[in-house]
Amino acid sequence: MPFTYPSPNAPSLSPPPRTIDGAGFGKVALITGCSSGVGLATTQAFLSHQYEVLGVDIHEVDYAQIAPRDAGRFHFHRGDLLSEGECDEVVRICVAKFGEKIDVLANIAGIMDAFEAADVITDHEWERVMGVNLTVPTRMIRAVLPFMKAKRNGSIINVASKAAVSGAAAGLAYTTSKHGLLGVTKHTAWRFHDEGIRCNAVLPGSIDTNINDSIEKEHFDDAAFAVMKPIWELHNPAGEKPSITAMEVANVILFLASEGARAINGVALPIDKAWGVI
Repeated sequence: MPFTYPSPNAPSLSPPPRTIDGAGFGKVALITGCSSGVGLATTQAFLSHQYEVLGVDIHEVDYAQIAPRDAGRFHFHRGDLLSEGECDEVVRICVAKFGEKIDVLANIAGIMDAFEAADVITDHEWERVMGVNLTVPTRMIRAVLPFMKAKRNGSIINVASKAAVSGAAAGLAYTTSKHGLLGVTKHTAWRFHDEGIRCNAVLPGSIDTNINDSIEKEHFDDAAFAVMKPIWELHNPAGEKPSITAMEVANVILFLASEGARAINGVALPIDKAWGVI
């Protein structure tokens, strides 16, 4: 019988009362972007369900955000996943630490563009956003697939966006990268569905995270944002803090990784309080 107990001194984005149910016992999850936002919340959630977690981020992790009772099942690697061979290296480290298996890949690392439209987008911004948001997740999928295929089981969850299904939610580079990630999700889901491997995407709306820190504000396209702003404010009124938390997204990722979602494959699941119906 599952039971819960509170996590003392838990910050606001920490998991809700801790659940001991063994759902992740003996399983290994690889989580990118683990140091902040949805990546950190997902790391906390998976650890609270007994997963062993290899977390990777370009920024250092704050170990104070990892519950001491979970620290033995968490291994952090700091690295730039855009660097040549780094995605393969992360997988090598994961299997060296936890054994020859990877049960879950959560592709969460991502950056935001500065809302540039096609008339002002620079090569630098295009390559920067496409690299982190599309190339890196694809490389990570390629790197983990041999281990998932070997055991004929695995769950891949890609964090896309409302911008994956809309042209009115972000700039050109971000929108294109997330549309592309949805294509990767669908293709992977169908190609490997007979091999016990699932690939799904979540489409968050505006989340209370630090992703806006990744915007290169000197390139901000005010004219393009002015056209997007009315759509944004239907979901996130001006001056108000985003109402969707990182942990709410993390809990959906945790569900998609679970046996309870074993028949769910190739979906693009909005987490946006109905913004996606527009």
